[in-house]
Amino acid sequence: MTTMRPASCQPRFAVAALAGAAILSGCAGDAGGERPPAKPATMTARVATPGAAPGKAPLTLARISTKSGEILILEPDGKVTTMALDSPEGQDAFAVTEADLMALNANLDLDLGGMVAADLPPRQTAQEKALEEFAARTQPALPSWVEGTELDPEDFLGVRVASLDPKGSGDLVEVTANLRKGVDADIAFSYATCALAGWAKRNGEAYGRHVRTLQDTRDGKLTIGAAFTLSDQRPMGLRVMETEDTLRECKERGIPAA
Repeated sequence: MTTMRPASCQPRFAVAALAGAAILSGCAGDAGGERPPAKPATMTARVATPGAAPGKAPLTLARISTKSGEILILEPDGKVTTMALDSPEGQDAFAVTEADLMALNANLDLDLGGMVAADLPPRQTAQEKALEEFAARTQPALPSWVEGTELDPEDFLGVRVASLDPKGSGDLVEVTANLRKGVDADIAFSYATCALAGWAKRNGEAYGRHVRTLQDTRDGKLTIGAAFTLSDQRPMGLRVMETEDTLRECKERGIPAA
C-alpha cells in the first residue's frame, strides 16, 4: 500500500522560512501514520534589512498569518507595517537579493549562496518609502514669494511671542503678529516666523516646528496667531523654522525679526 503525502507537505522554498520556521502544517508526523499537529495561526520569520552591507544587515521581524495571508512587519523604528502576502508590496517585502542572503548567511551561519540572481534592483523598506513621501511634502520655513514682491515697513505693526503653557513654561509657544489690513497672507506668516526666530535666538532655541496658524481681521488690522513647538534637535514636521538660517533669510527679505 502506497502512502500519499498531503499536498501541503511537498517541498517548497519560502523566504520567510529562512529563520528556521519551516514547519507550518506538521508534516514531520507522517512517519508513523500519526495525525499531524494543527497548523499554527501565525508564524514568525526574520528578514534581512534590504540595502545593508553584507554581514552587517540587521534582521527585521515579520509575522505571517497562515489563515488570512497577511504580513505584519516590525520595522527598525518600532512601527508595524501590515500588508497582504499576495499583494505587490507583500511580494516585494519577501524578495531577496544576493546581499540579503549574504547577510542571513553571516547572521545564521547558513549556506544560501546562489539561490537568487545577483542583479536584482535595490529595494526600499516601508519606512524609507514613508520618509521619502514625507520629505516631498515638506515646506520651507518662510513661504515662497512672487518675484518682485516689495515690502512696506509700515505694514508691520508689532508682534508678541508667548508660551501656551498655563504656567508660562514649556516648549509650545504662540506668535501673535499684527499687520495692516490687506497684507498678503504669506508675508504675514513670514513676519510671525521671523519674529519667532529672533525670540528663539535670544532664548537659545534652535528649532521651531509649525503647528497651526489662525488669521483674523479686527480694528482695521490683520492678526496672525501661529503656534510652534520648540526643540534643540531638528524635529519631524512639514514646516520647520531653523533659527540661524531663518534669521539670515528674514534679513535678506527685509522682514523685521524683533
